[in-house]
Amino acid sequence: MSEDGSGEPRRETKAAWAFVLPDEGATEDLGRFLAEFLLPGDIVALSGGLGGGKTTLARALIRELTGEPELEVPSPTFTLIQPYEGKNGRQIVHADLYRLRGPDELVELGFDEMTETAITLVEWPERLGLRDGPILSVDLSLRPEFGEGSRFARIDGQGGMRARMQRARALRALLDRSGWDEAERILMQGDASSRAYERLVKPDGTRAVLMISPARPDGPPVRNGKPYSAIVKLAESVHAFVGVDRGLRALGFSAPRIYGEDLDEGLLIIEDLGSEPVVDANGPRPERYAEAVRLLAKLHATELPGVLPVADGVDHVLPPYDLEALLFETELLPDWYCPSVLGTSLPAPARSEFVALWAEVLRGVEPERPTWTLRDYHSPNLIWMPEREGLERIGVIDFQDAVLGHPAYDLASLLQDARVDATAEFELRLLGLYVRERRSREPDFDMQGFARAYAVMAAQRATKILGIFARLDKRDGKPAYLAHLPRIEGYLARNLAHPALTRIRLWHEEHLPHLVAKEPAEEGEA
Repeated sequence: MSEDGSGEPRRETKAAWAFVLPDEGATEDLGRFLAEFLLPGDIVALSGGLGGGKTTLARALIRELTGEPELEVPSPTFTLIQPYEGKNGRQIVHADLYRLRGPDELVELGFDEMTETAITLVEWPERLGLRDGPILSVDLSLRPEFGEGSRFARIDGQGGMRARMQRARALRALLDRSGWDEAERILMQGDASSRAYERLVKPDGTRAVLMISPARPDGPPVRNGKPYSAIVKLAESVHAFVGVDRGLRALGFSAPRIYGEDLDEGLLIIEDLGSEPVVDANGPRPERYAEAVRLLAKLHATELPGVLPVADGVDHVLPPYDLEALLFETELLPDWYCPSVLGTSLPAPARSEFVALWAEVLRGVEPERPTWTLRDYHSPNLIWMPEREGLERIGVIDFQDAVLGHPAYDLASLLQDARVDATAEFELRLLGLYVRERRSREPDFDMQGFARAYAVMAAQRATKILGIFARLDKRDGKPAYLAHLPRIEGYLARNLAHPALTRIRLWHEEHLPHLVAKEPAEEGEA
């Protein structure tokens, strides 16, 4: 999905959660609910007097985390620490610190090493001492005035936990009111962004996708007082997805229907368009890519608004994919690719020349009529739906960061897929299809101007992605993206052969000559 996203914890502004648990079943339900949003490294601090329900809550929570509803969960009063193997290889630790005199004794038990990557439930948490990181505090007490067996629960959090808890509560409410409360939730493979996805499956087999896309916090300023996301025009909230989704559907394209939403918390329940790709083991499927090209041609030939309705009184304004954004993205190559992949930094004069050359080239391809640039229009985000007709067979699922930009960008994103080999011959054939489709709708379509812009946009995108994939490895610990670098390097070399990029090609010949001579492998020819 997206190659641009990065996320940070949101500030905790919500109040603590306090409520009555009328019986033991309600306490067990609470344990199952808390298990939904706990992550490795979290600490659950369980407080309360005797009979308050700590054991009942801990047992329900551990059973849910292990996926074993009948698991025996003894009190760790005498063992002090009891480990469990959870679902998906996650570790769980249940600790009772009553017999400890203070946090120093935890060192002898190896507590920190054991719990560093585990979900840890701690009874008598005051023995822990001061702790940083995500902590969920649960205080339980008997409240007979509310009925026999009733308990009062007060839940709070630190280290991002309070916002996470609030989102989980909002999610439960959304599932209930949208009719998906009984659906099984199956974690889907994530992407390079801060979003998360789950597949929802009802008992009758009906499916949907849960999209968890919390508001993007402002990162540190990186230039002119602005954070990275603001400079390159990344979406700040799920409002962008909703607006563009409804805009695409209004045009007759297969974007997901929205079944339920909580815009404040960044939660959407959307149509599951399936998982049949537009590629196979040999690379692009020609007939499917051809339909994806036709979709872009129709979109780009349409007069499109720059403001999209999201909800009553709420609009989303598509930001311009302007020179500042495009130029800043090219700088990811000298800032990340060169030092992280090549092991060297460019001299300051060479870097300045690189930026100046790119600024000159990008100014020469500013579009007369900007169009919706979906920005991540490539194989991971396109679904083939053979049961539909015409262009509706192409399902489009990722457009959160859409902007107003040049139509050539998305075509380059598709035909120079960062994850799929596409030969120059295949690319040229589909470029010809795009031009024919545009001319059929706009007889005065400027083919030469578009070809020039295509080469520039494709080169900009390859330059950017080399930097992004290097950053994902170096900063975010995701080395798998490095496997795609040879392909992207080959695309860049192909693009630099265009006369519009002559001066940038000469710069590469002097400073990064390996990015001029390389061509992608032919094994993915379609």
